[in-house]
Amino acid sequence: MTRDAIRPLPASSHGYNNVDDLDILSGLWEEALFARLPRDAPSELRDLVEDIENPRRVYAIHKASRRHNFQQLVQKYIVQLREGCGSEHCNISTCFTCRKRAAGQVPLRRYNPTSARIVATHLASQDNPENGLCPGLKTPKGPPAALNSLVFVPTHKSRLEAERALSTSPKPSSPNGRPVSPKSNGGVQSSSVRPRNGSVGSNSKGKDKPTTLPKDRNSPKPAFEVYEEPVSRDHRSFAANVFGTVAFKMLEWLTPAALEDMVQKTKGFREETDGARLQHPEPEQVEVKQQDAERSQGGALDVQPVARPVQTEKDKRDHKEDQLQRDTPPTMRSTTQRRNSNAKVRTSNGPKPKRQMSIDPYPQDSLADDQYSGLLKSPRGNSAPTDKGPRALKPTTSALSRPISQLSSIGYFDEVSLEKMPSLKAVDLKSRAIRGQTDGARSADSGSPNDNGARSGVSSERSVSNGSTGAADPDSELEYEGVLPQTISKLKPEIVDLFCDVMQEDGTAEEHLFEPPTITKFHTKKSAQGKQAKRRRHLARVSSPNLRLEWKLFVEQSLFYVLSDPGLLVKSFTEDGHLYDSQTVWYCMLRMTRVAPSLLFHSLWMAAGSLFAPPKSLLAPRSPTAKLFRNGESLSNHEAGCLLSICLHALVASAPLVTDSRQLHDMSRIRSHGLSLAGSGSVAQQPADLCLQYEDAFTDPFALRLARRLFTALTTRRYFDELNQANNPDEEHESDVLKPLFSQLDFLSMEAVYVLDFTFPDRALHETRVPILLLDWARAVMMTGWDGCPEVAGDGPFGGALALIEAMYKKRHDLLLGDGHFLAEYFAERMDTVNMPLAWLSHNPTRQRVHLLDYPYIFNPSSLVSYFRSINFSRMSHAYEESTVLHDRIDVIASRSTLTSHHKEVLADRLRAAASKYLILDIRRDHVLEDAFDQLWRREERELIRPLKVHLGENDGEEGFDSGGVQQEFFRMAIAEALNPEYGAFTVDERTRMAWFLPGSMEAEWKYELIGLLVSLAVYNGLTLPVTFPKALYRKLLGEPVTELHHIDDGWPELASGLTSLLEWDEKDGLVEDVFARTYEFSVSALGQHITREMKPPHQGGGEGSGEEEEEEWPQFAKTAGHAFVAAAPQDSNTLEDEAPLVTSANRNAYVSDYIRYLTDVSVRPQFEAFARGFRTCLMPKSLNLLNPTLLQSLVEGIQTIDISELKRYVRYIGWDSSHRTVKDFWSIVRKYDDTMKRKLLEFVTASDRIPVGGVKNVMFVLQRNGEEEGEKGRLPTSYTCYGTLLLPEYKDREVLRERLAMALENARGFGFA
Repeated sequence: MTRDAIRPLPASSHGYNNVDDLDILSGLWEEALFARLPRDAPSELRDLVEDIENPRRVYAIHKASRRHNFQQLVQKYIVQLREGCGSEHCNISTCFTCRKRAAGQVPLRRYNPTSARIVATHLASQDNPENGLCPGLKTPKGPPAALNSLVFVPTHKSRLEAERALSTSPKPSSPNGRPVSPKSNGGVQSSSVRPRNGSVGSNSKGKDKPTTLPKDRNSPKPAFEVYEEPVSRDHRSFAANVFGTVAFKMLEWLTPAALEDMVQKTKGFREETDGARLQHPEPEQVEVKQQDAERSQGGALDVQPVARPVQTEKDKRDHKEDQLQRDTPPTMRSTTQRRNSNAKVRTSNGPKPKRQMSIDPYPQDSLADDQYSGLLKSPRGNSAPTDKGPRALKPTTSALSRPISQLSSIGYFDEVSLEKMPSLKAVDLKSRAIRGQTDGARSADSGSPNDNGARSGVSSERSVSNGSTGAADPDSELEYEGVLPQTISKLKPEIVDLFCDVMQEDGTAEEHLFEPPTITKFHTKKSAQGKQAKRRRHLARVSSPNLRLEWKLFVEQSLFYVLSDPGLLVKSFTEDGHLYDSQTVWYCMLRMTRVAPSLLFHSLWMAAGSLFAPPKSLLAPRSPTAKLFRNGESLSNHEAGCLLSICLHALVASAPLVTDSRQLHDMSRIRSHGLSLAGSGSVAQQPADLCLQYEDAFTDPFALRLARRLFTALTTRRYFDELNQANNPDEEHESDVLKPLFSQLDFLSMEAVYVLDFTFPDRALHETRVPILLLDWARAVMMTGWDGCPEVAGDGPFGGALALIEAMYKKRHDLLLGDGHFLAEYFAERMDTVNMPLAWLSHNPTRQRVHLLDYPYIFNPSSLVSYFRSINFSRMSHAYEESTVLHDRIDVIASRSTLTSHHKEVLADRLRAAASKYLILDIRRDHVLEDAFDQLWRREERELIRPLKVHLGENDGEEGFDSGGVQQEFFRMAIAEALNPEYGAFTVDERTRMAWFLPGSMEAEWKYELIGLLVSLAVYNGLTLPVTFPKALYRKLLGEPVTELHHIDDGWPELASGLTSLLEWDEKDGLVEDVFARTYEFSVSALGQHITREMKPPHQGGGEGSGEEEEEEWPQFAKTAGHAFVAAAPQDSNTLEDEAPLVTSANRNAYVSDYIRYLTDVSVRPQFEAFARGFRTCLMPKSLNLLNPTLLQSLVEGIQTIDISELKRYVRYIGWDSSHRTVKDFWSIVRKYDDTMKRKLLEFVTASDRIPVGGVKNVMFVLQRNGEEEGEKGRLPTSYTCYGTLLLPEYKDREVLRERLAMALENARGFGFA
């Protein structure tokens, strides 16, 4: 299991498991701003609108509840940081108890409240923050320490009387008509603030009714004031002037725990004030009672909504209790008890913030919290009293005041018995309906048929325009369905366009850093989709600000409702089980990321939690893994893949909108190095603005959090598949979870549903954009979560990102990606090139821990070659040291022993193989291959991996010091002789010069093994060979299949072209069997023999090279004279009775596959297997996993293209410089050489005609001055091949230099000391 597999709950569950959480949720349900369908919404939306009965699915409730939970989590971390858990065995590094025990006697500095809150906020913002809490953490019993400096002073009675007098006079207003809130003097006021009056306007018909009323007419007046005790501080101190301000202290004063304690302290003050207020009722209360009486007689009170003062929920509840005590009979008052506050934090006890707090995970929009705070109110909130009388107090169980019939199917109250919930009679539907009408968001177009009573305020446009409650606009005469919030049940591309256009036009879109900030429609709709949905602009829109808020609430609620539910999300972007095409999904996400990115990413993050629910097969009662998981909403792999693809497209949409594919590639290269800006020496140059836009997008916290969850879910789904396969090995298993994504990215696939029409350039650019940005996001997650260790967690976000890169690498040809797109230079630049590869050799990958070198395609070729050679050099050094130690011990034993000289010689001869420090080969020039075979035959592996020393031609008088050049010469000569077609072991194509095994060769298999050993020795010692093998050989050496035409096109280009024509032939121009006339046979000519065999399909259980195929073995020529074929081979083709069938259109695909298999495997299997055994002798099998076929080919063959200009850049000069006349003449002559002469020059200086892997910069080429030559018969140029030095005399002119240099290159042979 992954660390995130069990913890995330399904999208429909948020873990409200106790009465306190239900109390919080109930309070939010009473006060939340509910979204309703706006009045000018198009008619196309009404069919998709539905009511929300589950409070967890209401965005306003979710947002407030999440913020409250975050505050609670921060408070727990503060306690843990400052006080600790007190457990003796605590091992949580952030716990004060653990830190104190680890420090021992060393003084330990405790966090102050401010620093503790900063650290706690960071810890609570991480993924799975509950994991960092101590299991035994206890809630502090005492009040927060920050309250010790506060003094609560009761307000004098005369001041209360003065306030009552002031309450009857009009309050000052701002120039725009909004009430001015009272200010506080240096201290925190009581939990209630003076009410304020405001005026929206008078009735157009001049009815004699009050036009302005306080927002909360019965709110209690301040009963106390709060002051801070004066403390002495240094006013010159920066810390005291910043962290000692009231603003910082309020971070501690306004926490839920602090507010709860302040409520308890001021309880007596308010009771005293309430008693005084009962004796002296205020004029406002009398006016309210008159209005209640008028409403009870059936009259409709036209009340204009005004701004609501800032007021805590505790004061509202106390105020309701005060009024209840005045109006309730004594019998009822005696049986109703006041609910006591406990130590747990409740949101109902804290003030509703008017501004964005630092701990709010969502940006608070000033439009919703300030400008319209008085215009819109939840139907569950406080309002004028109704004809039903005062409401009863809530029971201590805090059950929602909802009918049981509406809650029985929600699934939220699973741990609360239904008997505790109120019955239908306890719900005052009429009063709530009336309260709902005062909310400006409850539009007349919401389609409700049940609200025919009086309407007030801004409940409809007609009450504002003409004051009539009976006249109605025929286009907006739609009635209420109730007081429940509404939402869209499915997002369609046209709805996404409508929502985004509305929010951009109204200016209610969220502020963000994504570029471009706004997106307009740039597609065309299909003809079958009908007309585009638009707002009904012909309606009179008097209260336009209120309508803007209606749209904002409805759009946010709809996006949250659909995007956070995995079922609705998949339903919105699929049709008949098939995903929309990639560009349509990307376009929808692009538009939504530019209007509500935080909401989008958070909602998708919630929906992605369902990816961790195990499939139904693992939850079966008989399944061995049933007890490991809890029951929950489970998704099939196809559904999970659709959800994963949609979320990944949202991440892609967050990147800057780049319209040039070259910029996409360059930015990907820049970010693969971990760079934010492209400097002067960067791999690519792009504008700084674009680089910063990329940085903003890929460091967005909400997007990164979503990416981490998606990648973690990928590894979890793979693990579920492994468990399912282990439990049910005989059943057919589901497809991989990434299959829907790759099917969507395959732009030739016909499974995708194309909804929107885009231009061809846009389609082509999108085909490049999505795979590249997916790789960029995977690298971003890896870089942000990497700790510098090459071993990483395989079941976390890092492992999931690697899994996505691996899957895309396997599909790179379908995704049109090259090997360079997968590079992550950031890691190679920060790892040790010597010790890290050696540690990787001993690493055993598991599901929990993987090594970066297990994914070699994220490293560049030069780094992989360095790692590969580090492994070989380490083995060579270890073998050298072992032999040196053994040699020294033998010398000591021989010197101290009493053995005779004869016995010492015998002992030394028997221990020569173990004590030799080098692998020494004495080679004659005329018998190079023979001497090599003789001296390498039956050598032990410990001898072969020692440093190589070659003595070439010393018996013929040559004098050469082997520092690399002699070895290069030896391998060049040996391989050239081994591959000579005259020996009958290999064939060489005359046009491509490619060497391949001769089918049925007469040479013994041990010779192929020794040739493979020669190649292995050269690679092991870092030398290149003058050979040219087809890439198919290197694929087979690395265990990769050879099944495609592009695998053989370099070795057999004409054959590949002919087979391609066969596959692409259109039978409109003739039948395949008539035009090509091919039989289902494989034919080859070897040693004058023409062998033909009918091709047979391989055995189902066998693989390539396994020897289990059904087809017969290819006939082999006799190894000695007088032997026939190992298997009798007819000279001609099959007889008439067994004539092979013709190749037709039906079997041509199978024919091509079988022909490639016979060409590269069946016909040369014995020869290749012997060669492969020798090749793997000196090389560790695991080290070969670092290489791909192209890189292995470069290691063996080097680079055949020689760039003289590049060589001139890296050449070194001794005795002169580049400005010398002879040096200029030399480069002028060499630049005009053809490829043959260039190779001869390089071979003359370095003993190899190939550039080693890594390029010319890895070639040692030194141009040294070797005296002056005045005569016409001067010395020829010479070279030190061991040191890559060309000794060039200074000739009198360019022609002499050209002649002498050409003569030296044409006749270079042998070694000697100059």
